[in-house]
Amino acid sequence: MAAVLSVSGAGVYAQNPPTAKAAALFDPTGYWVSIVTEDWRWRMTTPPKGDYQGVPLNAVARKMADAWDPAKDEAAGEQCRSYGAANIMRVPGRIHITWPDEQTLKFEMDAGTQTRVLSFSGARGQGGDWQGVSQASWELLPGGRGQPRAGSLKVVTSNMKSGYLRKNGVAYSANATVSEYYDLIREANGDQYLVLTETVEDPTYLDRPYMTTVHFRKQADAGGWNPTPCSAR
Repeated sequence: MAAVLSVSGAGVYAQNPPTAKAAALFDPTGYWVSIVTEDWRWRMTTPPKGDYQGVPLNAVARKMADAWDPAKDEAAGEQCRSYGAANIMRVPGRIHITWPDEQTLKFEMDAGTQTRVLSFSGARGQGGDWQGVSQASWELLPGGRGQPRAGSLKVVTSNMKSGYLRKNGVAYSANATVSEYYDLIREANGDQYLVLTETVEDPTYLDRPYMTTVHFRKQADAGGWNPTPCSAR
């Protein structure tokens, strides 16, 4: 990553520090829809058992994936295993992003009817659920005098309930950490895209960090918004 200057909710200003909303490097709010241009076979359909190509699983995790049984997840009431913070942004659907207050972003996903709360003012909540605890900050790219401010929204999530990186039992553990960078791209025709680069690190089930990229296009309104329950299949 390029050198950056972190701008948290408290900011880096000696006097009158701005709130996270006031310090925002771009406007992430509104409705966004997934643009699936990568990993179609693993995102648009449920992969067959044993298909964990591209994920750096260790031997323990491969054995678990080979034994995947969606009926057991359903019986345990854990249909949302693939909708946790380490994978939810890769589940096709729509996202509604809002500022509930000046220091918090909220991501509502219609897929699985999940909600993520991103705090700029220190970790909030106890975690231990599918979405864990997410700490956000603005990462400011260095620029010359007179240049517009630019950079990324950084989110680090931990303390999650163990879930799946793919619906077919490719697991991440409660020890996993998810690091995300969101960047806004504006096209000449006015279209806006949110590009997410995500890295999952898990000492329990992964041999090395697992990095993916996904894209979202901004919508003019809530068209197509369709909250649906989690599915284990």
